[in-house]
Amino acid sequence: MTWHLPDAAATDALGAALAATRPPRAVVHLVGDLGAGKSTLARALLRALGVQGAIRSPTYTLVERYAVDGGEAWHLDLYRIGDPGEIDYLGLDADAVVLWLVEWPERGAGALPPPDLVVALDLGGTGRNAALTASSPVGDEWLGRLTAAFTPELFTAG
Repeated sequence: MTWHLPDAAATDALGAALAATRPPRAVVHLVGDLGAGKSTLARALLRALGVQGAIRSPTYTLVERYAVDGGEAWHLDLYRIGDPGEIDYLGLDADAVVLWLVEWPERGAGALPPPDLVVALDLGGTGRNAALTASSPVGDEWLGRLTAAFTPELFTAG
């Protein structure tokens, strides 16, 4: 499933749609070049899940944790990880996590839970393109709910 997101409002709408249709537990890998919109989409999704206050980019902290219904959402940015083994030093206890949002997941290969959904973002014209791929039965169900809830007013289908 691929959508063209012509502006920031469309990226926010996709984040809100993902939040509204999310499963009880999920791992999302956010892939794309620097500036492609990974943090912007994660921020929109977290905001739509009811996170109040500042939603910080985890560029330097590597992980930011947020309370959401059912547990915690973790937003990870692994750009500064030199080796997947470094993830062990973050002290991640996955039991409380109901949503993983992982930027630069390839840098943590083998040390992260496998994705349910991969969101690949790239710049396209005046906006960005978002390609969503399910990687598990949970991801398949999530994309099914997202497709059923899709309205053309939110973002332009590609």
